[in-house]
Amino acid sequence: MNIANSKELRRGAEAFSHLDRTIDTIRTELGVDPISVDAIRNPDVYELEREKIFKNCWLKVSTDWEIPEKGDYKVKELAVADASVLIVRGKDGKIRAFHNVCTHRGNKVVPTEESETFGNARANVLSCRFHGWVFGTDGALRSVPLEENFGQLDKACLGLREIACDIWEGFIFINFADQPKQPLAEFLGDFGKLFAGYPYAEATTAFRYSTVLECNWKVAQYAFSEAYHVPTIHAGSLPGFKGIEPGDFKLIGPHASSAIYGEGMDTAESTAKFAGLLHKDGHHGPRPDMLPPGINPTGRSDFQFELPNIFPNLLIHLASGCGYPGLAYFTHQFWPLDHGRTLWEGVNYFRPARNAAERVAQLHVNALHRNAWLEDTATMEDTFTGIRSGAIDEMQLMDQEFMIRHAARMHDKYLAQ
Repeated sequence: MNIANSKELRRGAEAFSHLDRTIDTIRTELGVDPISVDAIRNPDVYELEREKIFKNCWLKVSTDWEIPEKGDYKVKELAVADASVLIVRGKDGKIRAFHNVCTHRGNKVVPTEESETFGNARANVLSCRFHGWVFGTDGALRSVPLEENFGQLDKACLGLREIACDIWEGFIFINFADQPKQPLAEFLGDFGKLFAGYPYAEATTAFRYSTVLECNWKVAQYAFSEAYHVPTIHAGSLPGFKGIEPGDFKLIGPHASSAIYGEGMDTAESTAKFAGLLHKDGHHGPRPDMLPPGINPTGRSDFQFELPNIFPNLLIHLASGCGYPGLAYFTHQFWPLDHGRTLWEGVNYFRPARNAAERVAQLHVNALHRNAWLEDTATMEDTFTGIRSGAIDEMQLMDQEFMIRHAARMHDKYLAQ
């Protein structure tokens, strides 16, 4: 890196320096008292969450590289909002979101059996299989069979019902409110600025995992929101773990983040060989220069990853450390199905492999992540059972669990509005 670029990065980091907190300031802002588990245990809270949070907050539902061509669509089933959401790239290239509901009798325009369905609207139209009503990818009602037999029918008013939709860094968000309280950019605030500029869209190779967990959604999210558990839960998948050091704590409106530093881990010989293959050049090797300037602002060589938490239910694991491929990150999302059931979705993103050897190396790294996720998810149902038992009324949280404390505070704040 030349001196001019180094100075530019330092100036960029300084622009976000006001966001960083120390442990002392975190304790002052969030307190150190135990946190009540009532919001997890009480089923009545779930109905409030549906109305106050999930039907009024911006929710990430897709990426624009999942639907790259005109006519491409994704349907996302969101039980927490009693909604089937159609996200589609129109003939004009614009991405829009609609309720996947025919305005004739309420049937789904695109039939679904899974939580996510992908397809392409041929000729940029979608036809309801029930009675053949035809809608454009812009949502307009194009044609109605036997239209003359309706006593009155104003097609101009019978297009698909649109949902507020916006995009940040290629991530597609929706908001179910008729009039969102704030635009997406305002909702993300400094968070959106801090984490902008990373080439997320270049990592188009995705490995997707999901499962339904018999636990409250906050139990699942909290389990992924701290690193205190790593030496114990991940002793199997990370046996040579050398320890970590959380730092650069950030509270940004309803969102939070922390950097994770550490020397990584001693790895098996096979893992070391695969890592060496991925790290041998700039295409897949560690690239700290790709990180936004406010991340790892001092350029520490032991930086591992940043752990941003976007309220209410999205985590991004943004890596560019010594133990990771250069352009790789993963996301976790936690979708309530009811008070005691959660759909967890984990996605590993990599820059596309250029040959078979790199592909095998990515598969190996992905398997390591998958195994760690299996260890994480193995705790969640037992945690929920323990909380429901009434044996404890509070969670005792330490400094590394500050994002749990912050998320719980934001949760209560939104429910009180």
